[in-house]
This record gives sequence, structure tokens and C-alpha cells, in this order.
Amino acid sequence: MKNILVPIGSSENAVSNLQYAIDLAQEMDAYVYVISVFQELSKVGGLTKVNAIMKEDTVNRLDEVLSKVNKRDVTVISHPIKGGILESVNRVSKHVDIDLLVLSPRSNSIREEVYLGNVSGKILKGTNIPILIVPEGAVFEQPTSMLMAFKNGNFDKKKMLDPVRQYVKHFGTELHLLHVETPDSTDKMLEISKKLKKLKTTYTKAESGTTYQAVLAHYKDHNPDMLCVVRRKRGFFKKLWEKNVILKKEFFTTKPLLVLQVQE
Repeated sequence: MKNILVPIGSSENAVSNLQYAIDLAQEMDAYVYVISVFQELSKVGGLTKVNAIMKEDTVNRLDEVLSKVNKRDVTVISHPIKGGILESVNRVSKHVDIDLLVLSPRSNSIREEVYLGNVSGKILKGTNIPILIVPEGAVFEQPTSMLMAFKNGNFDKKKMLDPVRQYVKHFGTELHLLHVETPDSTDKMLEISKKLKKLKTTYTKAESGTTYQAVLAHYKDHNPDMLCVVRRKRGFFKKLWEKNVILKKEFFTTKPLLVLQVQE
């Protein structure tokens, strides 16, 4: 893990989220890229000055957040970027090989009933970069255990398991696998890749209507420091991923949530 990207929103949680990313980067010997976006208005009608002010405000916001974190010995590179957040994240990832996106659940939303806000949800849906959703105000600690829930045990896609492998090998994190068999599981899906077998500490197979239901049923048994799920076109959070905003009554965790790349 060499490059970590942290988008900065307007929430008060921006400082603790960036500090978490920096502390993780220090452990991993990684670089941290910090971006904050601004929308440029039409230059028709004398709005050039307004655009300049918006850019200046974005730069000031970056400087304010950076002034409140301890950079330790980590290289932190910050940029204000013109455009939408999703477009900006994808643009950065084309120029820098981003290994992990560190997001706050609510980058801009202040609604207490919201777990995943519109901006963070949009990034999660619109990118295929591994994402770590860090609980608000969380302080980085080396995770001793991770619960990884999945339906399809085939992880043959190159680099898909890299974030999990980094945690297991670097921190000695115990990896507890929860392989969920649902009514539409196939024999192929019930197999497990050799790459994943090498990383596991324990393995549990569960029958359930959905992966989400299985996680709820087994979460307390493992009491992990982290939860790991997989992006799939049809899979965990299928219904939740259809929208950007996820309410706490629909899903909520006080632990960091690692979301891996899309599994075909």
C-alpha cells in the first residue's frame, strides 16, 4: 500500500479522518494525497471573481484541515481540484496508482440519522478503488481481527485481495472468513480461492437469505475490529448500494468498513 487518497469535505470529521489516514500511512510507509473540490461557475456575467473566491476558499479549507493534523513523517500532498467529487477522484486515480480511499461516512451531511452520506455514497458507487470507511472521530489502532463476509469465494482478480493481505501481513490481523450460501449460490461460488485460504485464520460457512443477514447473525460472535465486504453488481448491500444515502436504521457499524473492488 503506497498511495492513500483522502477527499476532504465540509464536515467537522475531516480532521480526524485525515489523521486516521496519516497514521495508517505511517505504518504502511505510504503517501497521502488530500483533495478538496470546488465547482467553477460560468464565466459569463462577471463570475470570474466569484470563481477565484471559491478556489481560494477551497485552498483555505485544505490549509485549515492540514494545520490541525500531525503529519508525523508522512508525505502529505494536497490539491484543490475543480469539478465534481466523483470526477475528481477518478481523475486523480488515472495519474496516481491509488491503493486505498479513506472516507468519512458523512463528508458533508449533518443529519444524525445518516450512516453513509450522499457524497461518500456517490464515491463508493462510482469508483472501483478499495475504500476504507472510517467511523466519525475514530483514532487509528492496529486491528487485531477482521471479519470478511462474502458470497462468492472466487477471488482470482489481480490485486483484489491486496488491502486484506496488507492488514494480515503488516499488522498480523486475524482474518475470519464468513462464506455465505444463499438460495441462488452456485457450486462455483461455494469454492474458495487459494489466495484467500492462505490469509484466513478461521472459516465459517453460513446459510442465509442474504450476506447482510449473515453478517448481522455472526458479527457478535467474532466482535472484529474491522468489517470487510466486497463490491458486487449483485451482492452485499445490493439494495442499499442502489442509492447514495444509507440511513443508520438500514446499516450501521462503529468499526472501520473495508470495501474491496467489484467482484464479477
